Amino acid sequence: MRLSRRRLVWAGLAAGLMMSVAGPASAQTISYSDAGALLAKSCGKDIEKYCSKVNLGGGGLKDCLSQRESKINPQCVTDYKAVVASLDARVAAQAAVAKACRGDATQFCQGTAPGNAHYLGCLNAAKKVVSKRCTTAITNAGWN
Repeated sequence: MRLSRRRLVWAGLAAGLMMSVAGPASAQTISYSDAGALLAKSCGKDIEKYCSKVNLGGGGLKDCLSQRESKINPQCVTDYKAVVASLDARVAAQAAVAKACRGDATQFCQGTAPGNAHYLGCLNAAKKVVSKRCTTAITNAGWN
């Protein structure tokens, strides 16, 4: 049974989202779209061969690939680990934006209505004066 590119993208997303957040964000994160495309390219054949009947949610794909790591293309293993680490960093960065940008939002976004990403829009518009800490958090979160 052939896995569609869409299924592989969702497999990558499901795998990344099932991992817990390990710590602070790094300087580079990968988008969910790019993560899925990378995994489709480097892991597609292995997922088809070894994990085609695995439920993509609940960590099933992660478990399947981990159990067969010795049989899987080394590039797939490397890319999978890099994707998971990067997605973990992105999730951590998204969680950290409010704290990292609180002072900047107070200083540069007075009168901005809360909700619907209004503060994020204000901070992105004021990025020339916003602190490096806030700018980095927004960038790592993928929100710029």
